[in-house]
Amino acid sequence: MDTIDLKQPELYINRELSLVEFNQRVLALAEDESIPLLERLQFLCISSTNLDEFFEVRVSGVQQMIELGSVQAGPDNMSPSEILKAVSQRVRRLVDDQYRVLNDVMLPLLEAKGVRTLKRGEWTEEQESWLREYFEEELMPVLSPLGLDPAHPFPRILNKSLNFIVSLTGKDAFGRNSGLAIVQAPRALPRLIQLPPTLETTGSHDFVFLSSVIHAYAERLFHGMKVNGCFQFRVTRNSDMFVDEEEIDDLLRAVEGELVSRHYGDAVRLEVAHNCPDELVTFLMNRFQLTNDDIYKVNGPVNLNRVSAIVDLVDRPDLKFPAFTSSMPKILASSRHIFEAIRKQDILLHHPFESFVPVIDFVRKAAEDPKVLAIKQTLYRTGPKSAIVDALVSAARGGKEVTVVIELRARFDEEANVALATRLQEAGVHVVYGIVGYKTHAKMILVVRRESKGLKHYVHIGTGNYHPRTARLYTDYGLFSCDEQIAEDVHHVFMQLTSLGKVARLNKLLQSPFTLHDGLIAKIRRESKVAESGKPARIIFKVNALIEQQIIQALYEASIAGVEIDLIVRGICSVRPGVPGVSERIRVRSILGRFLEHTRVYYFANDGSPEVYAASADLMPRNLFRRVEVAYPIENKLLRERVIKDLQLYLDDNTQAWQLHADGSFVRMTPGEARPVNAQQTLLEALTEK
Repeated sequence: MDTIDLKQPELYINRELSLVEFNQRVLALAEDESIPLLERLQFLCISSTNLDEFFEVRVSGVQQMIELGSVQAGPDNMSPSEILKAVSQRVRRLVDDQYRVLNDVMLPLLEAKGVRTLKRGEWTEEQESWLREYFEEELMPVLSPLGLDPAHPFPRILNKSLNFIVSLTGKDAFGRNSGLAIVQAPRALPRLIQLPPTLETTGSHDFVFLSSVIHAYAERLFHGMKVNGCFQFRVTRNSDMFVDEEEIDDLLRAVEGELVSRHYGDAVRLEVAHNCPDELVTFLMNRFQLTNDDIYKVNGPVNLNRVSAIVDLVDRPDLKFPAFTSSMPKILASSRHIFEAIRKQDILLHHPFESFVPVIDFVRKAAEDPKVLAIKQTLYRTGPKSAIVDALVSAARGGKEVTVVIELRARFDEEANVALATRLQEAGVHVVYGIVGYKTHAKMILVVRRESKGLKHYVHIGTGNYHPRTARLYTDYGLFSCDEQIAEDVHHVFMQLTSLGKVARLNKLLQSPFTLHDGLIAKIRRESKVAESGKPARIIFKVNALIEQQIIQALYEASIAGVEIDLIVRGICSVRPGVPGVSERIRVRSILGRFLEHTRVYYFANDGSPEVYAASADLMPRNLFRRVEVAYPIENKLLRERVIKDLQLYLDDNTQAWQLHADGSFVRMTPGEARPVNAQQTLLEALTEK
């Protein structure tokens, strides 16, 4: 083992390119004929929104490194300039595939099902008349075309907004003609206009893009002038929030201040209509201080995600996934109240197959129960009109001690969390924002209840957010327990977050940034020693991302020692499996399907005494060193065996699984002659109510 350099760059896949490959797999679901049509359209749109965030956060970060003269490189040893070049080339292929899928696959299939998006040349006279009236009455009053001249400089363009550059000839009333104008589409305008089915020539699901309507009637915005061309464009900006935590006194106010500037960060990408003349593209490129590598010409709407409005506007159950009803564990259904059930045994919920209602009920009952003295909870993302937040407010107003740790910097949820913090504070909740320099990503609730034998602590710890909507879309585990040592650990973590003091020694939980990283490496090495002694050894990790170099090196060492390793990684993965002499015993797969795989599970065979941890943390430097995260053991034998069985089901999946090869490519698995296995569908059939 000493002769193998496990730091050599060839053993690591670049994280940015790995993320692009993930979005390519998401896009592949849009071409999967086994998936209902409108759901396929949704996957196409998801691949687009994912790509937006990729540019807003990841690409912008690499560009900043270049501007600062940084030569910092990851374990793959690619420089920032090399990364940008490779990303531009790879993303260009992905974008071409997205619009091919839209134009050549999705739109024709939708039209065959009676869902049409009509182009300008396809409008009937009746439709054209209705759209002209719609333009004059609904659009023109809110549009503000800006002719470009010294008194009308190029306007500030909002991040990801829809805009048009218009080429003009002629002179206006003041004798001016710069030849160019900008039309900005307010975000309040619908990007997809549904034609009324009352029109004789219109079907019940006929749509027109807003961009088509503005193109068609652009001359009405420039009276007396000739429009030579009208071309849509969209700029993506750096949206990563920077707050200098050493210089601020009030994190809430600092985050509020940054929210405004986020919309106008540095430009990182320009999308333009594919038929936009080169001179106009160059004009825009120079205005946004971009290069040719940052320009993406697209044959369709510049914001593909706007097409997802069709999914909500078209009521066609036959074109969507069948509805399902999440089940309720029998122990909860048969107990008088949730605290009684938890006292009987630990309870593990697997969302969305099992209901999220018990989690809401846990907080609601705690708020109502006169025996409950205190409630503590972390909130990262909650969603609007949260029943959990309502219960916390009710508890505080009812005189209970309620403490909430809100992560104000939950990316793209900052504004909602600022409003949430304000609402909770007004209700008398003790609101804190965690630890300066560390995001609080742990998912925990602690309830303190007075019972006959003294104070009893009840906890819920999860892998996902306290967000009812995502609980229907993401797979997550949540554990209810009143185990004294686990409850004490959760209490100590809350004390860290709200107070001051040294790190308490935890009994059972592993916690970032203190013990999780070292704890996982120690368990990996323990497995290596088992293998070296000639006994069977195995590791299974199921995470969203795996890029932390020391963890990867420990896995390589374990593989060399003889440990069989299965990694189920939904998204980014820097591990290069199947390298002779290094990672021959490592297998990596990605599962993508109806639900977003979000559970994080760490399994160690441990010489016949298996250990299973579920966690809020992925295996990334930010999770392990710059966030507060917790991993909790599944100690109940039946629950532990259930999680292991779930892991094996995902390893048996041969319909929604992609296998990662040593060259960095993912290849979708097929059943061949074997029995088809779909892990998510199997869990749906086994756990949901019939």
